[in-house]
Amino acid sequence: MSVTRGRSFVEVICEKYSPENFPYRRGMGIGIHIAFGPQGSPVKARLNLPAILVLDGCGINTAGEETDIAAFCSHVCELDLSNNNLQDWYEISKIVSNLANLTFLNLTSNSLTEARLDSKCAASFSRIQRLVLNNTKVSWETIHTFLQELPRLEELFLCLNDYRTVLLSPCSYPSLRLLHITDNNLTDWAELHKLGQMFPGLDTLILANNPLTSIVDSQETLARLFPNLRSINLHNSGLSSWDDIDKLKAFPKLEEVRLLGIALLQNYSEEERRKLVIARLPSIILLNGSKVAGERIDAERFLIRYYIKQPDDDLPERYHELVAQYGVLEPLAVVDLRPQSRAKIEVHFEDKVEVMNIRLDQTVGDLKKRLRTVVQLSTNNMRLYYIDQDMVNTFGPEEMRYSMRALHSFSIRDGDEIHVEPKTK
Repeated sequence: MSVTRGRSFVEVICEKYSPENFPYRRGMGIGIHIAFGPQGSPVKARLNLPAILVLDGCGINTAGEETDIAAFCSHVCELDLSNNNLQDWYEISKIVSNLANLTFLNLTSNSLTEARLDSKCAASFSRIQRLVLNNTKVSWETIHTFLQELPRLEELFLCLNDYRTVLLSPCSYPSLRLLHITDNNLTDWAELHKLGQMFPGLDTLILANNPLTSIVDSQETLARLFPNLRSINLHNSGLSSWDDIDKLKAFPKLEEVRLLGIALLQNYSEEERRKLVIARLPSIILLNGSKVAGERIDAERFLIRYYIKQPDDDLPERYHELVAQYGVLEPLAVVDLRPQSRAKIEVHFEDKVEVMNIRLDQTVGDLKKRLRTVVQLSTNNMRLYYIDQDMVNTFGPEEMRYSMRALHSFSIRDGDEIHVEPKTK
């Protein structure tokens, strides 16, 4: 069986950014133009490298000559190495240690399950501020080694790593602002409790697509563990109780919540979901990516009316808070704003009066055709006058002159009159 030879980082950049494939500079400050390789280097071609370097899916499994990396890539600030064949932290560190300006590193979908990382190797990543380890299956021990050597790390991505638990570190890492840990198998809030202990500076916590069943910490504990949390994403979690939603109020700086696809809200209409969540979380200004803006007062009054007929034992605490603010509100009257489709009117002709139920979507001409058998006149010999029972004393009769005019445009109602007169020669 043949074994596919891997490729080095240096080989890939020489190929991808050679003059033949990448012949032009892209502008001041975006790339670097090297006319000659360093002394003794096999790299003789000119290279034009951008500061944001994307090398995903290139088959890279080794670093290559470090002097070449330093010569050609020292200006690179962001590096995407996703979907390659890197399996050794030492090879990755040889790349990173020669990128003096690197702050962002993406290693998504490199198989690093068995890779061992010591603190000396991790120290070469010390400048990294954003680290993406999605679908690498890295162990929590490896993550802790990184955290101890990356004092400026602000964003950490750990999606699709099959985590069922979180290994608690004896240290905390206050620099971390964003943790993206979606699409894992976290079910127990006790594991999230550990994240609060390790990352007290968290501003954004993205937990989507974890089967989390409930939030068991008290509100006091949540406030202590997540004092800076501004945004939380719980899309497609297993939360099934309003008590869990109410506990989100405990985060003292919470402004944004995402709750699409949770079991609790499946039996509510779209309007009920949005209004009840807004009303229960008084501090949020964004829900599921949309600004709350002017919806809050309407949502809070909606909650009062929604629960007003519930037994006292079933009323949420938020209901009593809002009643204290707005008072007990009566249910809104149901108003049917649809236009009236029929009307019962009196048709007057000479000394006769006949009550008729007419459709209002027909025209004056249609009505004349119907009246032919009632008044024994042809449509061409018929004048119609509409009398509004409430306005006749003010405006008098209104002649219905135009055959194509719709009856509903006269605002005809039950009890109004139509008088028929023959045309005079």
